[in-house]
Amino acid sequence: MQSPVTTESIPALIRRIAIPASIGFLFNTMFNVVDTLYGGLISTQALAALSLSFPVFFIIIAVGNGLSTGTTSLIANALGAGDRNGARLLAAQGIAFGVLVAVALTVLGLSVSPFLFSILGASGDYLATCLSYMNTIFAGAVFFILAYMLNATLNAQGDTRSFRNFLVAGFFLNIIFDPWFMYGGLGVPSLGIMGIALATVLIQGLGCAYLARQVFRTGLLFDRSFRDIFPRLGPLREIAYQGFPASLNMLTVGAGIFVITYFVGKFGKEAVAAYGVATRVEQIVLLPTIGLNIATLTMVAQNNGARLFHRVRETLTTALRYGAVLMGLGSLAVFLLAHQLMAPFTSDPAVVEAGTTYLRIAAFIFYAYVILYVHVAALQGMKRPLFALCIGLFRQILAPVVVFSLLTSFGLVGIWSGIFGINWTAAFITIGYTRLVLGRIIREAGGERAS
Repeated sequence: MQSPVTTESIPALIRRIAIPASIGFLFNTMFNVVDTLYGGLISTQALAALSLSFPVFFIIIAVGNGLSTGTTSLIANALGAGDRNGARLLAAQGIAFGVLVAVALTVLGLSVSPFLFSILGASGDYLATCLSYMNTIFAGAVFFILAYMLNATLNAQGDTRSFRNFLVAGFFLNIIFDPWFMYGGLGVPSLGIMGIALATVLIQGLGCAYLARQVFRTGLLFDRSFRDIFPRLGPLREIAYQGFPASLNMLTVGAGIFVITYFVGKFGKEAVAAYGVATRVEQIVLLPTIGLNIATLTMVAQNNGARLFHRVRETLTTALRYGAVLMGLGSLAVFLLAHQLMAPFTSDPAVVEAGTTYLRIAAFIFYAYVILYVHVAALQGMKRPLFALCIGLFRQILAPVVVFSLLTSFGLVGIWSGIFGINWTAAFITIGYTRLVLGRIIREAGGERAS
């Protein structure tokens, strides 16, 4: 039986997969906003602890997201090839691998988080507040990673609605759980910032139960699968090979932010504040690209497994076309309204001016991000995961260090222009490499199948 992802209209499939995913991640962003708002009600120190915890928390996010991406690709390729038993094995082994990695993250995180926070400048009560939050998160790491791995099985089949439902429900539950656990009541003691972390862990646990139910309903996990859940070296190695490069690529994003902030910091705290605010505007505009990435990964992987390379090409073309429309509108809005978008975040004219200049340049980078993300997702779907890490190292660390060093003498505009140049260069490199890989795969397969 052929999968709908290998037979149905590609534009309709992209919309069906991408739109729920984008909506879900919008609510995920708002989930973090709720935590920040409630953290500020506790104290300035609690708010600062949440901010300081993000780079440490990001490790869990990067590992979970990367392993999920790799597992999605493997399961989708198996489904596309008609190997449902192979897909079942990979789904079960993905869960096993996720649990093993989560246990390792918990042990490592609880051991090294005091050192990491000390490096980031926390000490005394401030350090204790950070640890109160982050140790609770690390203790619940298994729920975070398991949610990612369960969602990988759903994404591989084109189901992004289930994860969207979880993220939307999680947002509303967080509005209730955060103040309940912070202040106590109904048998729950007042937990302060630990309550915010506990609410997050509990919501992840409830999400795992819901996502597991959804996965069982697909038939890819059933009674026999419990025999397949015991770790096997072959599938685990394959998941690690596909997943860890994607995780490391996400970690280069964190390193890239540090590099940019280092160079921007040479122009004062106003420049750093402007960059921080402007990038949050960017993140909101770029939210639709998350859905396009997931749709591209699922559809390229299944059609690659089915050797329907004309559909792989059409998926890429259609995703880029949708991205052009979405980012064209976003670029126009940001360019014209850059000052108005900065003004609500600060009354400092120097911050507004620097951020406005950045946004007007960044407006012309948005489509470069679409090109990068969509092609990297396609390469992951074709089981070529290492390029993501290579282009990430180039785009986030190596090129910025060289380019920003040369352009610092031109002021902040030099740094903003450097970001423009680096990302468009990376986009063109990615286009060329993806075409070479797809051409090679087609030749090795003996040509394209029409159906």
